[in-house]
Amino acid sequence: MRIALIGYGNMGQMIEKTAVSRGHSIVARITSNHWDMEALQKADVCLEFTRPECVIENIRKIAELKKNIVVGTTGWHENIDLVRSLVEEHQIGVLYAANFSIGVNLLLRMLAYAASLVDAFEEYDVAGIELHHNRKKDSPSGTSLEIAKTIKQHMNRIDNVPFSSVRCGSIPGTHTVVFDSSCDTITIMHEARNREGFALGAVQAAEWIQGKKGLYTLADCMQEILERRLS
Repeated sequence: MRIALIGYGNMGQMIEKTAVSRGHSIVARITSNHWDMEALQKADVCLEFTRPECVIENIRKIAELKKNIVVGTTGWHENIDLVRSLVEEHQIGVLYAANFSIGVNLLLRMLAYAASLVDAFEEYDVAGIELHHNRKKDSPSGTSLEIAKTIKQHMNRIDNVPFSSVRCGSIPGTHTVVFDSSCDTITIMHEARNREGFALGAVQAAEWIQGKKGLYTLADCMQEILERRLS
């Protein structure tokens, strides 16, 4: 598979390393200062990891080339209807996620089940805490918003899930959900050790979206992988 990297920071470089190790080639490395449209034409799939203020215009440019896209940038989801219209207009495939870590997406599935159990026991309250390095721009993180959304969908008796955000030093991405009662506390946590897990998930998403049309999330990709591995 021929991949174009839209954004070539730390994440883009880790994705390149992971993609090459899986037998793929990188045909374009796009930065904000240089759009190589000729190189982009050679790509099968584009992986977009840039900044919230750039992502919609980047998607528009790539969609006009009729290239499928994996979007790892967060902080743009209020424009999801615009992206959906671009997908339909240009008949491409777009897969987006708040977090491409396989572990985080397994966490979301665990939390959906846990929340449905806890919902029956009104003595338990719920809250979340997320910690990131001080270079993380969005707060709360896109992952925190997705966790809160998942819990709310499965706990009918709550209106919202409060999340506390910490930005400090070089702390890796850490998300903790607490179900608390006067008698005890249930804690479910995910802690990222490095960017490798995110890069692997992004490359697997690119492999999955190749040749597809429509708007997808990583949950769609994960479901197919789970069905295949559990069959």
